[in-house]
Amino acid sequence: MRHTFLFADIAGFTALTAAHGDEDAADLAESFAAEAGAAVAEYHGDHVKTIGDALMVRLPDPAAAVELGLVVVFDLMARHGSPAVRVGMHHGAAVERAGDWFGASVNLAARISGVATGGEVLLSAATREAAGTVAGVRFEERGRHSLRNVVDRVELYAARRESRRSESGLPIDPVCRMAVDPHRCAGRLTHEDIGYHFCSLECAGAFARAPSAYAGATRAPS
Repeated sequence: MRHTFLFADIAGFTALTAAHGDEDAADLAESFAAEAGAAVAEYHGDHVKTIGDALMVRLPDPAAAVELGLVVVFDLMARHGSPAVRVGMHHGAAVERAGDWFGASVNLAARISGVATGGEVLLSAATREAAGTVAGVRFEERGRHSLRNVVDRVELYAARRESRRSESGLPIDPVCRMAVDPHRCAGRLTHEDIGYHFCSLECAGAFARAPSAYAGATRAPS
């Protein structure tokens, strides 16, 4: 029997922890796991486990997995003060042992998640084919990628909503990678004619001291 395995985590969690401290990072990871876990139940998935800021989910229906991935990335953690989330998934066979799942399909799903960027839902060609047509969703080719410990290059697709009403498009704090509402930001700086918004004065200060280390990430992917 085949299953769809989905991995989701907070993009840039290390940077977030460095910027805001262990306590705030742990609280955020806990909140993310709780919100995502509730969404998993709505899509009849199995929340296999949580490791730090990452969670692993198994779903029998690949189309439902695609829909869940979009909810996790764009609806749960896309508000002011929330981090960017990334999702990767693969559809294939695996072996269950004591409530956990093992096999090449699980490993591949984790690898795909690892190459996704914040605000992105990536899936293998096998998942794309198994999911078929998903209402309100389009799939964009991302080409073939070399993944760690995977012999053959893997063809990837990104799932996107036809309507972006649920995608915040908020600017991203370049230091801690949190979404920032421009009307509620703690500060704004311009570097090389590009404006950057910050969730806190601490992040603004870190950017001001070394702008070249953070420049480049201003907005969640559209």
